[in-house]
Amino acid sequence: MKRSEIRENIFKLVFCGEFHSMDEIPEQVSCYFEELPEVTEEEHSYMTEKFNCIKERIGELDEKINSVAKGWKTARMGKAELAILRLAVYEMLYDDEVPVKVAINEAVELAKKYGGDEAPSFVNGILAKLA
Repeated sequence: MKRSEIRENIFKLVFCGEFHSMDEIPEQVSCYFEELPEVTEEEHSYMTEKFNCIKERIGELDEKINSVAKGWKTARMGKAELAILRLAVYEMLYDDEVPVKVAINEAVELAKKYGGDEAPSFVNGILAKLA
């Protein structure tokens, strides 16, 4: 699986996490992976670990986003855009394997695919302020 596909699956897990309680998350993650039979054990472990790291740092990630999002705090953002931003900010701050420019570019691509019409420029603007 390509890195962009792995990132897209992590985004989907983060997005899904917005609609379930912490108690429900392990079961939801398990159900999600049942629908991805082509995932290797290594990819499964990587995606699960990264998703869990993001969920553990939601408060910190949201603080970073809120610090630069003038007039658009995380509580007002669309769920897809917020999940994209959380993933990208996590990669920018904590994932040494992902260059900042790649994290931003991949986030913009996810926003084009899953966000509203203004999502790509919104996501790019927020992340550019954090870079």
